[in-house]
Amino acid sequence: MFVKQMQVGHMAVFAYLVGDKITGDALVIDPADNVEDIIHVAQQNKLRINYIVNTHGHVDHIGGNALMKKLTGAKIIVHEADAIMLTATPAAMLRMFGAAQSPPADILVKDGQTISTGNVELKVIHTPGHSPGGICLYTPGFVFSGDTLFVEAIGRTDLPGGSWEIMCNAIKTKLFTLPEDTKVMPGHNYGRMPTSTIGHEKKYNPFLR
Repeated sequence: MFVKQMQVGHMAVFAYLVGDKITGDALVIDPADNVEDIIHVAQQNKLRINYIVNTHGHVDHIGGNALMKKLTGAKIIVHEADAIMLTATPAAMLRMFGAAQSPPADILVKDGQTISTGNVELKVIHTPGHSPGGICLYTPGFVFSGDTLFVEAIGRTDLPGGSWEIMCNAIKTKLFTLPEDTKVMPGHNYGRMPTSTIGHEKKYNPFLR
């Protein structure tokens, strides 16, 4: 499996290119900005981007959806509870982030479903709390945790639809049951290191003790 972490945009967002080097199929998680750079990395590695997966519908994570879809033809995937956010970002917020309004989702997912690209399979783990439709994506060895779980921190819960109790419960009951050596791939570069592990977060995350 090919995995490339890329910091994009103005808020230290991490986008991820995930692909199957054998088949050449790939997807991109949260292409917030720097779309051409992401595509260039895909081309360098002989990968074609078939899907755009948004971990949630906030503008700082979906700002590159429109251009990515235009340049690659990739289908947009989001949890059904955040689908309305993709096309409802206020104009003032789009200007603030220098973003374009996202097209609507092509595919809606629920908890427990699988997103496949080539032979790579990512399990959808619904982790509401940061947003109603926040998801993490798990494949053995990795969990792409969006704005749910950061390195020694967690996502904010003071935005519309947010809930501290719901998010902490989702992390403890869904993410902290994953193997402890699972690599945590967060949605922002906010920590003292760019990645972590489930075991590390269980032991050292001050918000979840």
